[in-house]
Amino acid sequence: MSRIGKMPVAIPAGVTVTIAENNEVTVKGPKGTLSRVLPAEMTIKEEDGHIVVTRPNDLKQMKSLHGLTRTLINNMVHGVTEGYEKVLEINGVGYRASKQGKKLVLNLGYSHPVEMEDPEGIETVLEGQNKITVKGISKEKVGQYAAEIRDKRRPEPYKGKGIKYADEVIRRKVGKTGKK
Repeated sequence: MSRIGKMPVAIPAGVTVTIAENNEVTVKGPKGTLSRVLPAEMTIKEEDGHIVVTRPNDLKQMKSLHGLTRTLINNMVHGVTEGYEKVLEINGVGYRASKQGKKLVLNLGYSHPVEMEDPEGIETVLEGQNKITVKGISKEKVGQYAAEIRDKRRPEPYKGKGIKYADEVIRRKVGKTGKK
């Protein structure tokens, strides 16, 4: 058995989970609603306040889908109760961020400011001028938008300038040395 797949997903109070045909799972909670079509091979059942995922056989593909399906449901339940957030830090002289309504404006040493529109269901919050917090209920969307922001100027290894995740460690390199 898949160690992750066989664990039941607990449904907290205030969360409703509906399983429609074609394994379309809809999770409603205090923060919002998430819906997703999961692999049709898996059997998803609700048993006394828990969601249980079972697989039809022990083929390699079914084993991998088993754990994935359970984790996706768990992420949806976690998202509508607590939500997800990623923190990005901007390092570098003159590098800063600002908000204009739903637009995130980044000054990253280019000749022009980089403007990014917050996607649907995602919110960016600034702490000072160099800390961006991306918040939302979908783990996938939060991670994707945070990665897109980071891609505008990735951290470089010599001075560490650029946008990095708060928990990311940048491997530093030693610069050139003069003639001897």
